[in-house]
Amino acid sequence: MRMRGARAILAATLAIALGGAISACDGSKPLIPHKDEEEEKIGPFPAADRPVAHVVSARWSNEDERDRLREADQVMDRAEIRPGMTVADIGAGEGYYTVRLAQRVGKNGRVLAEDIVAAWRDQLAERVSRERLDNVSVRLGLPADPKLPPNSFDRVLMVHMYHEIAQPYEFLWRLFPALKPDGLVVVVDANRRTRAHGTPPALLKCEFAAVGFTQVSIQNMPSAGGYLATFRATGPRPEPNAIRPCRMKDN
Repeated sequence: MRMRGARAILAATLAIALGGAISACDGSKPLIPHKDEEEEKIGPFPAADRPVAHVVSARWSNEDERDRLREADQVMDRAEIRPGMTVADIGAGEGYYTVRLAQRVGKNGRVLAEDIVAAWRDQLAERVSRERLDNVSVRLGLPADPKLPPNSFDRVLMVHMYHEIAQPYEFLWRLFPALKPDGLVVVVDANRRTRAHGTPPALLKCEFAAVGFTQVSIQNMPSAGGYLATFRATGPRPEPNAIRPCRMKDN
C-alpha cells in the first residue's frame, strides 16, 4: 500500500509539473520538438548589400480600394493561379490576398498564410475562422526562414514585403526546396529604392539569381503599385558560403 501511495504522489507531482509547463506554452512550438522540427543550422549566408525597409504595418492599402482596381484578380490572373493549386502567402498581414487566394484555388486547393509578427498571425487566424476558410492554414514564420515544407507549392506569393527581408539570401535559399517542379515565386513590389519600400527590378533579379532562381517574367502592375515578377527554382542551389551578394548603387 505504501508503494502504491508513493506512486500516486509521484504521478500527481508529474501531472502538476506538466500542467504548469503546458499552461505556460503559447502553442507556437511543441514542448519537446522533434529533431526534424529543430531549426536547421547552416551558414554563413552573406549580408545584403543594401538598406532594409522596416516593417511598418499589416495593411498595405484599403481593401475596398484595392478591389476597385481589381488588384488581386489581376495579380492572380498574371500569376496563373488556378483552382486546385497550393499557394503560400508570405507576409500575409491582415489577409487581403489570403482571402482571395482561398476563393481562387477553391475547396480542392490549399493556402498557407504566414507572417513573422505573432499578433498579425493571430488576427489573421481569427479572420480565417470567422470567414470559415477551411482551405487556409495560418502559421508563424521566421524572418530568415519561411519554414515551408519541401516540394509543396505551385505558387509562393510575396506582395510588397520583399524589401523588408533583412537576410534575403538565406530566406530565398531556404525557400528554394518548397516549390514544386513547375512552381513559381511571385513578387509584387514597387520600382524604387529599398529604403523607400520598394525593390529595383535589376536588384531583385540579381538576388534571386544568386541563390539559383531564374526570372521567368516581369510585368508592370500599376493596380498593385509597381510590377509583378516571377521566378523558378532552376538551380543548382549553391552552398551558403558560395553565394555572392549583389552590389547595386543607390539602393
